[in-house]
Amino acid sequence: MSPTQIDQSHSTSKGYEYGERGSHHISLGGAHPFKPPTFTNKKDERKHMLEHLAAVFRIFGRKGFDEGEAGHCSIKDPLDPTTFWINPLGIHFSLISVKDLVHLNHNGEILSDGNQSPINTAGFGIHSAIHMARPDINAVCHAHSIHGKAYSAFGKPLEMINQDSCIFYKNQGIYETFGGVALDKNEGIEIAEAAGPIVKAMILTNHGLLTMGKTIDEAAYLFCLMEKTCQIQLIVDSIDPKIKQKKIIPDEEADYTAFVTNDSDTMYASFQPEYNLQLKLDKGDFLN
Repeated sequence: MSPTQIDQSHSTSKGYEYGERGSHHISLGGAHPFKPPTFTNKKDERKHMLEHLAAVFRIFGRKGFDEGEAGHCSIKDPLDPTTFWINPLGIHFSLISVKDLVHLNHNGEILSDGNQSPINTAGFGIHSAIHMARPDINAVCHAHSIHGKAYSAFGKPLEMINQDSCIFYKNQGIYETFGGVALDKNEGIEIAEAAGPIVKAMILTNHGLLTMGKTIDEAAYLFCLMEKTCQIQLIVDSIDPKIKQKKIIPDEEADYTAFVTNDSDTMYASFQPEYNLQLKLDKGDFLN
């Protein structure tokens, strides 16, 4: 059943006002301490983005999202948005630093200002297609995480069964036709087409999860949350409905919860505790 269209111009039936989107919703007593930075210098912006991209790999490694040479995260280059940065082939997520990141164009040509190592062919096909198809997206995350792979076998969207899952309300898509390892560029194009122009979270059937964001922080937070949400969905679905019935959050409540929690600024802010923890754990090693 498709979600009901909700009028967001006023309040909910309980009187909860939609208001303006942003991280201010979650901050009481002052401005939110973690707002996306703004830059007057594109080189400074690139430095920030690369540092956060490297941190994402360390965090993914800590969370066990690694699987051999599979998995890749990327950012669109702020100096030349027709190019992007991605991880090299054969380096564990937990070892990646800024110096390891590879800069390339959509022809697959590795550029001279980044690491000169090869990258994952499938990663290129997927990330290149999404960056070209979605001008609103600056970052993409894909990894072969355990619960994401498990839930992807169903090829079904996540249900609105708790507050956090509502972040994916009208914000998830399904790529239904697994065509094999995405070595052919058409597989990446089909994944980008399945995502469409709006959603930022994808379940790739028989494959895993993929998330996108205005920042790498947003994309990474969505990925971590989607992996947990898949785990919870699998746990809930394992319970015999004759014993306990699931209660699905109604459209109005799911829509309101999504409105006040899944905007880009709030997603960026939500990832900063993980970033700062990794910075402390690694003593800044990934910044090099």
